[in-house]
Amino acid sequence: MNNTLTVELTGEQRDLLLRGLSFLRSDVLLEMRDPAPDVDADRETRLDEIESLVARLRGPKPAHARV
Repeated sequence: MNNTLTVELTGEQRDLLLRGLSFLRSDVLLEMRDPAPDVDADRETRLDEIESLVARLRGPKPAHARV
């Protein structure tokens, strides 16, 4: 099931989320794990999900948004 949540964010809130995602990405990259193909695939999946969310947050700003 694909659930979608829509929220309105101020520019400051958006920037805060982006900073948090940056820390999360670093945590995933630096996590100590046993080297194995399935572990690497899991890490790549998690990183792809983070990058997808970052791209959505950085996407085009609505016309009514203030810069």
